[in-house]
Amino acid sequence: MINKPDVRYTPEEYLIIERETVYKSEFFNGEIFAMSGASRKHNLIAGNVYSSIHMQLRKKECEVYTNDMRVKVSPTGLYTYPDIVVVCGPPLFDDAFSDTLINPDVIGEVLSDSTEAYDRGIKFRNYRTLPSLSDYILIHQCTRQVEHYTRQPDNSWRFLEYFEPGDGFEIRSIGCELKLEDIYEKVDI
Repeated sequence: MINKPDVRYTPEEYLIIERETVYKSEFFNGEIFAMSGASRKHNLIAGNVYSSIHMQLRKKECEVYTNDMRVKVSPTGLYTYPDIVVVCGPPLFDDAFSDTLINPDVIGEVLSDSTEAYDRGIKFRNYRTLPSLSDYILIHQCTRQVEHYTRQPDNSWRFLEYFEPGDGFEIRSIGCELKLEDIYEKVDI
């Protein structure tokens, strides 16, 4: 039996590989992690959130992106593809390719069985180091449930949770409101 050497990549090597492939991968601590495809429910939810936020931000100096915008968490070195990313004001990028955002204001993740622990654990710990991040939104796809974390002035995080079809919540940092009935439109729960 031949042991495979422990292969580590630099961020620069990762970006070269990532920009040449058709498949997306995340990067952390020298390792590249392949991402799997998303379910129908996942895609519907992410699309619903994107379209709702996009419509509300049309006349503002904000941009909303779906899961194809890579985000670099500069303080920790994590490169990731959140399901929803919002930046208000000038977007800042890691380099001249303008494909790796470094100053997101809002990040949203649609949870699945395979990503839930990572999204609420290690990934959120990394996201919290982003000085620009004001809101982190976790959206369940198997139950009607949304978790909203908001950065407070003392740098702590406030947690609110929504379950009822008529529930809605404001993302004050970007001046948007999301309603559960819109998030889960056409999604069988």
